[in-house]
Amino acid sequence: MVRRELDAVYEVSKTLATSLDVHKTFREALNYLIHAFDWRRAFVVVADGEGTLNGLCALGLTQAEQQRLRFESGEGIVGRVFASGVPASVPDVRAEPLFLNRTGGADQSPGIPVAMLATPIRADHRTLGVLVIDCLNPDERRVFADDLRLLRMVATLMGQSLLLHRSVTAAAESIQDETRRMHKALGGQRHKIEQVVGVSPPMLKVFEQIHQVAPSRTTVLLRGESGTGKEVMARAIHSLSPRAREPFVGVNCAALTESLLESELFGHEKGAFTGAQGQRKGRFEMAHGGTLFLDEIGDISAAFQAKLLRVLQERSFERVGGGAPVKVDVRLILATNRNLERMVQAGEFRADLYYRINVVSIQLPPLRERRADIPAMAQHFLERFNRENERATRFSPEAMRVLTSCYWPGNVRELENCVERTATMAANDVITDLAFPCRDNRCLTQVLHHIEREDAVRPSRLAEIPITEIPTAPPPRQPAFADGHGFGDSRPADLGEDSSLGAPSTPAPLAARSDDKPDGERERLIWAMERCGWVQAKAARLLKITPRQMGYALQKHGIEVRKF
Repeated sequence: MVRRELDAVYEVSKTLATSLDVHKTFREALNYLIHAFDWRRAFVVVADGEGTLNGLCALGLTQAEQQRLRFESGEGIVGRVFASGVPASVPDVRAEPLFLNRTGGADQSPGIPVAMLATPIRADHRTLGVLVIDCLNPDERRVFADDLRLLRMVATLMGQSLLLHRSVTAAAESIQDETRRMHKALGGQRHKIEQVVGVSPPMLKVFEQIHQVAPSRTTVLLRGESGTGKEVMARAIHSLSPRAREPFVGVNCAALTESLLESELFGHEKGAFTGAQGQRKGRFEMAHGGTLFLDEIGDISAAFQAKLLRVLQERSFERVGGGAPVKVDVRLILATNRNLERMVQAGEFRADLYYRINVVSIQLPPLRERRADIPAMAQHFLERFNRENERATRFSPEAMRVLTSCYWPGNVRELENCVERTATMAANDVITDLAFPCRDNRCLTQVLHHIEREDAVRPSRLAEIPITEIPTAPPPRQPAFADGHGFGDSRPADLGEDSSLGAPSTPAPLAARSDDKPDGERERLIWAMERCGWVQAKAARLLKITPRQMGYALQKHGIEVRKF
């Protein structure tokens, strides 16, 4: 018997050492024991975090019976063994009141007693689970001392294997959690772009899109407000693409007239126009094999839109004054700060060209939507200023708070200029909050921003402004005596100011009937212009708005000013 037990322990230990998959190794060990010792069924239950015993593996049980392997601590024979940590042997389970018969083991051999042996699986001074076997006991005189001793040795081996499995699993999960945390923390670093400062979520998303689109030759449309760094992003796409060794050529479409832009992009032949003394390659040919960046694409004329569309479709063009087609291999990156959708709807931009260039659209967020990047960007600009000017200036915490709280309508370009201007005018090496022009209302950008906001908001209220008529004749002037001598000053009556009182006069109410007043905003504008002989300044006074607002309103509604 001792030899059989030694062989069993050796085989079980060898099986448990083959893998950390305890489900597999425990099952193989139970399979060996059942066949070697003529046992009928066996299973292992282990405790979860709440102390409930659940089936880990079983042999000789159906799938439905295995699902019923669930015991609470102290429940039944299995629960008692787990709670007490003491092995138990039952010669006949039918005669044992604690036997629950959850797997139906007592019903499979009617008339023949069934014995049950259970031993705790312990490791590190803890009970981890229970090893259970059952076998037929026809004469009920069988002594199970040797079987229990073997089960205790097997349970010890299983406990060590189970403890090792849990330790390795916990270590692996810890490594995976740390890896996920590192990937999440360094996710932006994987997509970091040189010469671009950005750690905020909006910029990390832009970096990810740029890395994703750079390897292909797909046309990219960069959109965003002025100063958000569209050209920098275009260069980043080019440097990350397979065309990085080829030329990157940029053109600002808003800086050239239509004729100059056509010559600049397509080139010209000798004698094509006055001053064309030789053949000249255009930017398309210069960028052959590389990338062509067209900035401010929303500002090109309708005629040039048609020419550009043909080039995008055919990938060929003719030089100005020439007839031979020129084939080019160019990747296009375009940029605009205008709302192309509204321009298409208003007929200012060709819809077919819009669909041709709007393949991959990347929206660059304004600086006010990524304030987390402002400190790093400001420090970057200051360090560059220090290198170029051999200075050692730095920001105080109060100065950095001022930079972070600004609105920055000019975005990154305005921030760069503000840092350079402030560092240049700083009296010492520490830039405080008082060094910024905005602290004493000397920031011209702030003034410009407020003017733009007023002009953008006020014309929309035009329909709400009551219309009054300018009096056709000036009101009678009242004489005013000064110390009984003569009259007061007599300024022209069309200034609308009473010379004697020094206060503006109130316009007379509208003389026309109420049904002559149009209701719509456009109709009110036309009505006022007709009343005032198509003089914008007088019509603006009639509507009680500024001439600037009047000009915007006429342009908005497409009203052509008549000239006499």
